[in-house]
Amino acid sequence: MVKNDDVSFTSSALKIAPFLHHQTKPSLPFFSQLLQTKLTFLDSLLTRTRFPNSPLLCSASFSLPRPSSPGSDPKSLPILCSASLSLSQSQLRDSTQSDSVVAQQKSGGAGGVHGPSRYDEERVLISEVLVRNKDGEELERKDLEAEALAALKACRANSALTVREVQEDVHRVISSGYFCSCMPVAVDTRDGIRLVFQVEPNQEFLGLVCEGASVLPTKFLQDAFRGGYGKVVNIKQLDEVISSINSWYMERGLFGMVSNAEILSGGIIRLQIAEAEVNDISIRFLDRKTGEPTKGKTKPETILRQLTTKKGQVYSMLQGKRDVDTVLTMGIMEDVSFIPQPAEDTGKVDLIMNVVERPNGGFSAGGGISSGTTSGSLPGLIGSFAYSHRNVFGRNQKLNISLERGQIDSIFRINYTDPWIEGDDKRTSRTIMVQNSRTPGNLVHGNQPVNNSLTIGRVAAGIEFSRPLRPKWSGTVGLIFQHAGARNEKGEPMIKDHYSSPLTASGKNHDDMLLAKFESVYTGSGDHGSSMFVFNMEQGLPLWPEWLFFNRVNTRARKGVEIGPALCLLSLSGGHVMGNFSPHEAFAIGGTNSVRGYEEGAVGSGRSYAVGSGEISFPVLGPVEGVFFADYGTDLGSGPTVPGDPAGARLKPGSGYGYGFGIRVDSPLGPLRLEYAFNDRHTKRFHFGVGHRN
Repeated sequence: MVKNDDVSFTSSALKIAPFLHHQTKPSLPFFSQLLQTKLTFLDSLLTRTRFPNSPLLCSASFSLPRPSSPGSDPKSLPILCSASLSLSQSQLRDSTQSDSVVAQQKSGGAGGVHGPSRYDEERVLISEVLVRNKDGEELERKDLEAEALAALKACRANSALTVREVQEDVHRVISSGYFCSCMPVAVDTRDGIRLVFQVEPNQEFLGLVCEGASVLPTKFLQDAFRGGYGKVVNIKQLDEVISSINSWYMERGLFGMVSNAEILSGGIIRLQIAEAEVNDISIRFLDRKTGEPTKGKTKPETILRQLTTKKGQVYSMLQGKRDVDTVLTMGIMEDVSFIPQPAEDTGKVDLIMNVVERPNGGFSAGGGISSGTTSGSLPGLIGSFAYSHRNVFGRNQKLNISLERGQIDSIFRINYTDPWIEGDDKRTSRTIMVQNSRTPGNLVHGNQPVNNSLTIGRVAAGIEFSRPLRPKWSGTVGLIFQHAGARNEKGEPMIKDHYSSPLTASGKNHDDMLLAKFESVYTGSGDHGSSMFVFNMEQGLPLWPEWLFFNRVNTRARKGVEIGPALCLLSLSGGHVMGNFSPHEAFAIGGTNSVRGYEEGAVGSGRSYAVGSGEISFPVLGPVEGVFFADYGTDLGSGPTVPGDPAGARLKPGSGYGYGFGIRVDSPLGPLRLEYAFNDRHTKRFHFGVGHRN
C-alpha cells in the first residue's frame, strides 16, 4: 500500500450563484428555455509520479454553467458554480518507487456513472475534522460552524476517507445553502492528518432589488423576505421564496416567473422577473363548416372592446377565459378561443382570438302558456311569431319584432337594443321600445258576468339605458309614455266594471302617463338558488294636467341555502303606490307566482302588498325534482284605498296562505312546474307554469 505521509487535500474556492431548481415552465415554447440548466461533470484525473515537478496525486473538478440560450456559444457562458479538489504529495519518500498507472474515469453521458479507480478507493486516515474560515481561523458565528459540521456525513474524526467521500461532503456543505465556497485542506500533525474545511459564509441579507415585475405586489415580496433581513442568506430558502413567487403567478394564470437571482455586494439580492406582456390582439373569423379563415360580418372593434385583456398587460389565462365567456354572452358567436403565440419582440406574446359567428337571425314561431288567463276553452294558450336580427350593422345591435296572440291577450312589440353605446366607457346599453298589448283584467277586476270579459289595452313607447354599477350590480333608467284603458269583449271602451268600480283614474276612456323609471338589480351567480335583489321605482310626471301623478315602489329579494342535496329557497316581495293611479295597476295577490292555492289575484288587490314564500326542492330522478312549498300574502289593509275598492266588491279576503307539493322537470323550454296546493279556505288547486317562480 502506498504511504500517505505528507499528503494534503487542496481545493479551489467554490462560488455559487442562486438559481432555480424546481420551476414550473409556462406553456409558451419560448418560455420553456428560461431556466434550463446544464450540469457538466469533468472526468476525474488521477496521477501519481515520483518526479519532484509532478507531485499531483489526484485532481477532480465540477462546474455548473448558467442557462444557455439557443445559438449561444457554450464556451462564452459565465460559470454559475465551480469547484476543484486535488490530493498532492508534498515530498517523495522513496524515489525508487514504481510509477503508478493513471486511471481516468469516463462518463457515459449526462448523468452517467463514473467507473471508480483504485486511487479513488484508497483511504487516508483522518484524526480530526474542523471547520474554519477561508483564512484558517475560527468562525465568528458558531451557528454557521454547527451547520457545516452537521452537513458532513463521511468526514468524521478517526475515520479513513477516500477522495470521493471528501468531495461529496464538500458538496453537502455547499448544499446546506449557507456558504458560497468550501475548501478542504489536509494538515499533517503529530497525531495524524487533520482535515480542515475552510468555508466562506454567504453575506447577510440587507436589501432587495426586483426588476421586471409590473404586477407582482410589493407587499408580497416584503412578506416573503421579511424573516430574512439581517440574517445570512440561505440559498435553499431563497429557492423556496423564488418558488413561491412563481406559484403566485401560476395561481393567477399569469405568464411570469423569476428568470434570475443573484447576491450582490453589500448583501443585496437582485431578482429578475420575466413577464410575458401582450404585444398585439387580433381577431380571426373561422368558417362554421370548414374551420378555415373567412371574412366575418362583425366589426373587429365590436369584439375587441368587450375584452378586459389589453396591450401592454401581462397575459393572464384566467382573464383570457373570462374574456372568452364575455364574447360568448354577446349572443352572436358560436365558438370563441384564445391562441397565444410568441411575439417577435422577446418576452412578449401575441393573442389571436378565433371566433365562429352564429347565423344573424331570422323568423321563428312557437307557443307558450300565460298564467294570467284561467277562463275560456283554451285557457292560457299563446301562439307567437317573431323576427330577430342579432347583429345589426355588425355592431352586435339587436332588433326584435314579435307578436304573441292568445285567446284573450295579445302583445305586439318592437325592441331595438344597442348593448354598448359607441364611445361610452361604462358599457352603457340603450333600448328603444314600442309596444301594443291587450291583457286580461281579471287580476284586479275579475268575476265579471258571463260574456262580459274585460281586457286592459296599453300602447307604450320609451327608451331605457342600462349599465353595470359594480360587480353583480346593474342599474337601469328610462322614460316611458303609456296610453292605457279598459275594453269589453267587443273592443268597446269601458269606464266602470260590473260592480260600478271605476276602471280609469281620470274618469275618461283611457289614462295617459309619462313614467320615469329607475331599477337596480343585484344577482349572485345567476343560478336559481343564488341571492337576488331587485328595487324598482316608477314616477309619474304630470307634464300635462290630465297625465297621472303617482309614485310606485316595488322590491323583490331571494336567498338560497343548500342543506345537503336539498335547496331551501326563501323569497320576499313588497310594494306601495302613492298618488293617483289607474285601478288596474293595483298590486294583485294570489296565483301561480304569488300565493299558490288561490286563483290569480284572488287574495287581494291593494295599494300596498307583501308576499313571502319558502320552498324546499330536492332531486328525484335525472331532470326531475320534488318540491314542498308554503306562501303567504297580504295587501296590508290597503284594498279599500284603491279607487272603487275592486277587491272589496269581489269579497277578496285581503290576506291568505297556501302550501303544497309538486314536481319540476328541466326541459328546453325551461323548468316545467306542476304543483298541487291547499289554501287557508280549505280549497285545492293545481298550478302549472313554465320557468322559475318570480
